[in-house]
Amino acid sequence: MTREHFEVTIIRILRVAGLVFFIAIVAFPFYWMIVSSFKSLQEILLKPANLGIDIRKLDFSAYYEVLFRHGFFRYISNSLYVSIATVVFSVGLATLGGYAVTRLHFRGRGLMSYGILLIYMFPAIVLVIPLYVVFSRMGLRDSINLLILVYLAQTLPVALYMLRSYFKTLPMEMEHAGLVDGCSRIGVIWRIVIPLSAPALASVALYTFMIAWNEFLFAFMFLDTPEKFTLSRGIVQLAGSVHLSKQLVMAASVMVTIPILLLFFFFERLLVRGLTAGAMKG
Repeated sequence: MTREHFEVTIIRILRVAGLVFFIAIVAFPFYWMIVSSFKSLQEILLKPANLGIDIRKLDFSAYYEVLFRHGFFRYISNSLYVSIATVVFSVGLATLGGYAVTRLHFRGRGLMSYGILLIYMFPAIVLVIPLYVVFSRMGLRDSINLLILVYLAQTLPVALYMLRSYFKTLPMEMEHAGLVDGCSRIGVIWRIVIPLSAPALASVALYTFMIAWNEFLFAFMFLDTPEKFTLSRGIVQLAGSVHLSKQLVMAASVMVTIPILLLFFFFERLLVRGLTAGAMKG
């Protein structure tokens, strides 16, 4: 074996070892979470270091208790409402705004184009205290609809940036043909731009849904009534109110994590296409 072949082999081995190590680090918490959710409290206390699970002894009582005794059906419906509403408003406004920035000529177009991501430069922890004070004084806190507004402000800049980059790659000739045939601007967007932009729209929708579904900080600061809690806020409430509730918290965490994982794996190709479609033009 030559020195060059030996170096290539070593590099491949290191890549595989690094990949296996990374997967193990990422997958272990999920495995531990799922295994703990199917064990009884007695088994967890007696054998806390036992990472195995006996399929014949699966215990679904934690899921039953979380869903029917701790109101997680309500939390799930609240999270779905908030996430879907955020997706609808964010994708709709980002589509109109991205199209306007790339196709229409108006005063302040350049400033708007370069300032799209300005709000995204500020971390959430910097914004949450001023927003908390303002909304408290206005009497708007403890509202699910307010949470949708906050999530919209958080996700819309990135959604605009992604769609703007994608719209630049679309051929303008098809839009001109639609205008010549009598379509309005809205008609062109609905009949031509949106069908051609399906991968980008899907990636924006998935990104927005994941942010709204998993977000905790604003939900923790703005929601006080248990009937209005989202899933992430409900898990904290569960962890703080139930004594020795490890298996219940794990079952609730599985309910939060699994839907996002399934959505990501199902729409992975669309997400990658949407994120990379605007990277090159020509």
